[in-house]
Amino acid sequence: MTQQYQEDTRVGPSELYADDERVEPAHRASTGGATFYGWLVALGMVGLLTVVVGAAAAAVGYAVTFNWNDAKGSAGTIGIASGAVLLLILAIAYYSGGSVAGRLARTHGARHGFGVWLLGVVVTAIVAVLAGLAGSEYNVLNRLGLPIADRTLTTGGMVAAGAAVLVTLIAAVAGGRSGQRRVE
Repeated sequence: MTQQYQEDTRVGPSELYADDERVEPAHRASTGGATFYGWLVALGMVGLLTVVVGAAAAAVGYAVTFNWNDAKGSAGTIGIASGAVLLLILAIAYYSGGSVAGRLARTHGARHGFGVWLLGVVVTAIVAVLAGLAGSEYNVLNRLGLPIADRTLTTGGMVAAGAAVLVTLIAAVAGGRSGQRRVE
């Protein structure tokens, strides 16, 4: 019995194009889809981590007796701890978003991480402008009646915003670099 062998004629992806027709990875400098999906991951991570931390804080608050006098006495500590936790949440989220963008784009990970950060800043600025146009009708701080001066809130807010911008920038670029694939 004679067996006839057929030659394997399947063509692999590397054989589809001649060497001069290939697109070099350096030419794919920026992909908007990778940046957008990285930003979506960062946004989702902020939401998820905030819910987890909020649930943990609610559980601690339910288990511990904490009254108004205690809160007034340790307001500075509570504010600094809350700000530090918020910065940690933002760093983890933007690192993840930058990593996803760098991985999806395959090359120029730091550039795509920067794109994730820039898209986040632009969207945040748009939301802030819309909130400013809405006026004081939706101002939550006025309704709370906190015994804190507006100047204190403004100074603390500016420091927190500056720290958030810097931390998210560093985290997104580092995440983009970590997600970048090695091209040989």
